[in-house]
Amino acid sequence: MSILTFTIILILGAYLAGLVGSLTGLGGGVVVIPLLTLVFHVDIRYAIGAALLASIANSSGAASAYIKEGITNIRLGMFLEIATTVGAVTGALIAVYTPTNTIAILFGAVLLFSAAMTLRKKNQEALTEGSKWSATLKLDNSYPTPNGLVKYKLKNIGGGFSIMTLAGVMSGLLGIGSGALKVLAMDTTMKIPFKVSTTTSNFMIGVTAAASAVVYLQRGYMDPGIAFPVVLGVLGGAFTGAKLLTKINPTTLRWIFCIAITFVAIEMIYNGLQHNF
Repeated sequence: MSILTFTIILILGAYLAGLVGSLTGLGGGVVVIPLLTLVFHVDIRYAIGAALLASIANSSGAASAYIKEGITNIRLGMFLEIATTVGAVTGALIAVYTPTNTIAILFGAVLLFSAAMTLRKKNQEALTEGSKWSATLKLDNSYPTPNGLVKYKLKNIGGGFSIMTLAGVMSGLLGIGSGALKVLAMDTTMKIPFKVSTTTSNFMIGVTAAASAVVYLQRGYMDPGIAFPVVLGVLGGAFTGAKLLTKINPTTLRWIFCIAITFVAIEMIYNGLQHNF
């Protein structure tokens, strides 16, 4: 395969990753890493390095549009980034000394969890009564709908903060943004409306990825020939996804996405068990 063919396929795959990551709040790494490792047989640590840069690009592209529309809760995102950033650096340091087949098996398990999380019933209701900590930290907010602004309050701030720390560790270890855990913390634990949790997750993923990307860069796991096409494609997909989110019902996309990553997860786990990484 020529370098030109490799680059074109990689850009197209990264575009799909950015589109899916933007629409689901999961980040682009869930598509980028399997594409690089299973199709192009790239070392998983270099794939994670490229995926972290893709997550930063995906977050930057989608988050800017969501913030402009007033959906993202910026104050909440910055507060929870304290937990995810500490977790991300910890996870990245662990990953450097972890066998690649172990990372592949863990990655497959997280993909299966992400698939299940994508299909679960989403919290669409805005709470009218929140916790004391939510009010003290001024995390309560509102978001626009066709019927006007809807105000919402948050619950279980401590539980959400704890899950975010774990999400950060997974992000640094696997390079996938851990959007599923972020959305779980905000949507299920803190009872934030789904559109807000998805857009705030996209806003946070870039900062979390940047923290762990520094460790991979220092260790030499960033290859410009792989990273540049990935970032280019993901940015395009992220902008497209941000425009589509407000116009389409992504239920069909979620089903297709879940079926696809379930097969990918099984393949990753199988290769990990066979020590093919």
